Amino acid sequence: MPLRRRIAALFYAINALVSLALGTLYLSRDRFMPYHEAALGQPWESVEPALQTLLLALMDVAGAGWIALGVAVLMLTIYPFRRGETWSRVLIPALFLLFYIPTLLATLAVLAQTPGTPPWYGNAVACTVAVIGVLLDAPWRADRERPA
Repeated sequence: MPLRRRIAALFYAINALVSLALGTLYLSRDRFMPYHEAALGQPWESVEPALQTLLLALMDVAGAGWIALGVAVLMLTIYPFRRGETWSRVLIPALFLLFYIPTLLATLAVLAQTPGTPPWYGNAVACTVAVIGVLLDAPWRADRERPA
């Protein structure tokens, strides 16, 4: 595998592992995140039980999305990406951007419209890493593989 593709694979794997960690964090929480508290302007204990249930369900959905993304990208990186299959070299960054652009926009909306300060920069970094990875790998280029 060419060096540029190896670097892209490393970027994708790191992004995937961070996604798995975020998913695990969100799925394991029994209350919302501190920035959610700031955005709502009230502590978890004062949120009505029905709203608590809804918020935890939304956090579970987000967590499951991060985990699904992380697992899918790791499997794609380990198998078809390493073999140089073009479809996987395009799909991996596309998956990151399809997940992280809406997540970035949501966190920026919370930042702009509430007192909360969500970690929007993590989403921006994930998008940037995906773009750098696809530019390094350049799956649109017909390259001749040389033995590494």
